[in-house]
Amino acid sequence: MRRNIVLIGMMGAGKTAIGGEVARRLHRPFTDTDVEIERAAAMTIPEIFARDGEEFFRARESEVLGRVLASGPGVVSTGGGAWLRPENRDRIGEDSVSIWLDCDLDTLWHRVRHRPTRPLLQTADPHGTLARLLAERSPVYALADIRVAAQRGDSIEQTADRVLAAIRTHDPAILEDK
Repeated sequence: MRRNIVLIGMMGAGKTAIGGEVARRLHRPFTDTDVEIERAAAMTIPEIFARDGEEFFRARESEVLGRVLASGPGVVSTGGGAWLRPENRDRIGEDSVSIWLDCDLDTLWHRVRHRPTRPLLQTADPHGTLARLLAERSPVYALADIRVAAQRGDSIEQTADRVLAAIRTHDPAILEDK
């Protein structure tokens, strides 16, 4: 594999599950930047948001992303807001292919509605907040190199198949060894 494969998209789109499966198939390391942030901070993401705020978290997220991307070709799952920062998009564009796991609102809501670990959804109207975030973020997510639909009834394997097929169509050299 010549470049990093970076999965972007909304919370609940399946970036971690799909990224892990793609990495397994390609025999490459998999990194979830949210897990790396929690490990570095020795705190959960909700705790970081509560103590230090979203802007602090986003700055740490950018630092961790830069470190992960510099560590060599692998598969990376990012937090839902990472792609929104221009510096992160630029960094990913330097040596990675970005893949937007595009999921509809109903599927996202089905996957995240009972999860208290989503700090941005700790509002009086979490469904409305999720809808607003999806509407605001989708045009920025659309800047990704590749878009793959992540649908509610699909298995992890089916979506991973579509991700790998999309990469082969986009640039088959990405999957070749140096």
